[in-house]
Amino acid sequence: MGRKVYAERFGGPEVLRIRTEQPVRPAPGEVSVRAVCAGLNPVDWKIFAGGAIAERFGVRPPFGNGNDFSGVIDAVGEDVSGWAPGDRVYGGARFHAQADQIIIGDLSALNRMPAGLSHAQAAALDIAGRTALAGVGALELGSDDTVLISAAAGGVGLIASQLAGRSGARVLGTASPRNHALLRSLGVEPVDYRGDLHAAVRAAAPEGLTAVLDCQGEETLRLAFALGVPPHRINSVADRDTAERLGAISIGRATLPTSAVTQVGDLLAAGDLHLPITEYGLDDVVEAYHTLKAGHVRGKIVLRLSEEPTG
Repeated sequence: MGRKVYAERFGGPEVLRIRTEQPVRPAPGEVSVRAVCAGLNPVDWKIFAGGAIAERFGVRPPFGNGNDFSGVIDAVGEDVSGWAPGDRVYGGARFHAQADQIIIGDLSALNRMPAGLSHAQAAALDIAGRTALAGVGALELGSDDTVLISAAAGGVGLIASQLAGRSGARVLGTASPRNHALLRSLGVEPVDYRGDLHAAVRAAAPEGLTAVLDCQGEETLRLAFALGVPPHRINSVADRDTAERLGAISIGRATLPTSAVTQVGDLLAAGDLHLPITEYGLDDVVEAYHTLKAGHVRGKIVLRLSEEPTG
C-alpha cells in the first residue's frame, strides 16, 4: 500500500489527511515514479483554503495535494521511449505530488536529475524555480541595473536574487535581520523590511532603483511606485491583481515550460546556486504547512517520503 496526502475539505492545514492506496501499473504512455521528496508552496495552502484560487483550479474536496516532486521511475507503460526504470526525475504533478507513487501521463512534466542534485533540492524547484526564472527574466537585468527583490530569503526570492546577481545587476533584498548574513554571503545587499522601508531603501540606494521584483505583495508594489521605478520594470510574482490594478507587470512561471527549471537544477547541481532546505516527514505534513503559512521560511520546505537511493 502507498500513502497520499489529501485535502478532505476546505480549510487550514488541519484538513490534510494521509490516505493509503493500492499501487497501480502505468497505462500506455505513462510512467510510475516512486517519490522521494515533495516540495511545499504557498499556492498549495491557498488552494486547500478554498475561495477564488480553488475555483480557478476547479477543485472540490477531497483532492490530492501538492505539485513539486522528485523521485525514481519504477515502471513505464507501453509506448514510452526515453525513460526507463531507475531514472532519477523531478518536476510537477498538481494534486498528485505528495504521494509514494506518482503516475505521470504528461511526460513533458518530467526532468532528468543531474548528478550532484539531491532529491530534496530537486523537489523544491518546479514552482519556485520557474517563478524566479520568469520573474527575473522579464526585467531584462544588466550590469547597469539596481534591483530590489522582496522576501529575498524565501524560496522564490532566494533563487531570484542569485539569478539577478548572475546578470551583473546590483541586488538589494528585503529580509529580517536573521537572514542578512545569508544574503550577504550570496552577494545580495540586505534591507531590513521592518520600520520605514522607503527610507531604508533610499539609504541603501540613494541613486535610486531601476527595477523591482515583488515576491511579497502589495506593500512592495506600492513602494516601487513611490520610489519612481518605471511600471514596466516592476514585476510581481506574488500579487497579480494588485500589479494589474497599479499598472505594473506580473510575469511568472506560467510563461515557462516545466523543462525551463533545469536551468536552476543544473546551477544547484554545480554548486553555483544555494538553496537552504528544511525537511519534514510525511506524517508531519500538517505541521509543515503551519510553518509555511506562518511565513519567514528560509529557502524551501520539503516532505521526505522515502530514503534517497544510493545506487
